[in-house]
Amino acid sequence: VQLQASGGGLVQAGDSLSLSCSASTRAFSRYAVGWFRQAPGKEREFVAAVSWSGGSTNYADFVKDRFIISKDNAKNTVFLQMDSLKPEDTAVYYCAAEMVDPFHQIPSTTSARYNYWGQGTQVTVSS
Repeated sequence: VQLQASGGGLVQAGDSLSLSCSASTRAFSRYAVGWFRQAPGKEREFVAAVSWSGGSTNYADFVKDRFIISKDNAKNTVFLQMDSLKPEDTAVYYCAAEMVDPFHQIPSTTSARYNYWGQGTQVTVSS
């Protein structure tokens, strides 16, 4: 599975961005997808995740009520809508996918669970 993350850019604090993660596989509906980010000098951290069906989501506390993750299996794409951006949101954002069974409804927040990773897209928020 190849993942392509896009949509990053340079914005001001308070602005919005929408990231996309496109997958090459036709079996995208079998994958849970997560977004992670890594700022310079910091470890990679979990941001948000969505279940294989799109019906269940998980968010890091620092993005709740600001970011929304969604999944469109027909378009093989996961979206991350980011509102009210802050300078501390500056990082490279990566999407990752994990093949799960249909009974696995809660998407993982652990990077080690994800087998496939995109190349990352830079998000820079100026103050």
